[in-house]
Amino acid sequence: MALRFNENDDDAIVAEINITPLTDIFLVLLIIFMISSSAMLEGGLQVKLPTAKTTTLAQNQSSKPTFITIAKDGQILINERTVQESKLAELIKEALANSTDKTVVIRGDEQIVLGKAVKIMDAARSAGADKIALATQAPGG
Repeated sequence: MALRFNENDDDAIVAEINITPLTDIFLVLLIIFMISSSAMLEGGLQVKLPTAKTTTLAQNQSSKPTFITIAKDGQILINERTVQESKLAELIKEALANSTDKTVVIRGDEQIVLGKAVKIMDAARSAGADKIALATQAPGG
C-alpha cells in the first residue's frame, strides 16, 4: 500500500543536480595539483653548500645568472641540466649565450674536491663569463 499525498506528483521529473560530490572531486584534484607542482619546483640535486660568515646575495634583478651545480658524487648540472665534464666548456658557452647576465654561480657540495671546482671556473672563464661566484649558506642555515 503506497502513500500518496498529491495525485499530480507521480509523473514529475526531478531536475535537481547535487553538486556536492562534484565539488569534493574538484577540491581533491586541486590539492593533488598543488602538491605535485611544488614537488616539481624542488627538482635537481641535493647539495650541501659550505657555510660562510659573510654570505650575501648580490643578484641582478633583471636576469638570472647561470647556475652550475656539483654534487658530492661528481655529477654536474648547468641550470638543472645534467652535463658531461668533457662537454662542460661548450655547454657553459651555450648557457651564457642564452642569458643576458654573464655571471656564473657555482653551487658545489662542501665535500667536492677543489680541483673540480677550479676546472669548472676555468671552463666558465674561457666560455665568456664576466663574473664567477661561489654559492654558500649562512652559518646555521
